[in-house]
Amino acid sequence: MMQTELDLFNPQDPLQPQWVGNQAVLLPGFALPQVQALLPVLREVVAQAPFRHMVTPGGLKMAVGLTNCGALGWVSDRQGYRYSPVDPLSNQSWPVLPEVLLELANRAAALAGFNNFQADACLINCYRPGNRLSLHQDRDERDFTQPIVSVSLGLPAVFLFGGHTRKEPTQRIGLRHGDVLVWGGEDRLRYHGVLPLKPGAHPLLGNLRINLTLRKAG
Repeated sequence: MMQTELDLFNPQDPLQPQWVGNQAVLLPGFALPQVQALLPVLREVVAQAPFRHMVTPGGLKMAVGLTNCGALGWVSDRQGYRYSPVDPLSNQSWPVLPEVLLELANRAAALAGFNNFQADACLINCYRPGNRLSLHQDRDERDFTQPIVSVSLGLPAVFLFGGHTRKEPTQRIGLRHGDVLVWGGEDRLRYHGVLPLKPGAHPLLGNLRINLTLRKAG
């Protein structure tokens, strides 16, 4: 697969928004002021709904740990991919989406040109060194008019941002602790993924990368 590389690990001004598409923008360090408030509520969410390795419809176990918070949570099993109002492990509602995360997502979406973002689901992925995410589209949601807001915490990663078909070239976008990436509008259904996570140790999260992606699912 052909790839073009966008060097966002060392931009000229590391705090300026970096547009990676007509309606897709990287906000470097945007979440850093909220990290100290975000981590405790994130731990509470994971305590209520622990990370698990879901099974794909084809029977493969996902390497990346996943959980959810919000009115809906994304689940995968032999029956397919879908959003569910309950955690299949506990048969209870998913944890409430923390207000600090909602406010962060709303401000990020507005900066990207998407006002009145109405997130009702947050997928939380836990990556360990070697984990990757293959190219895919986020198309299980009902409302494609609202964007995806992705918050990165912990180890850095390389995000692949492609086109509307799997074969189109991809940009390589460096994501660091506290970065927020927003994509919607004409870029909403672009293929995207994550290259294998490199080994490392983050001072707050150790050898993990936590990715929170908020969206309007229902």
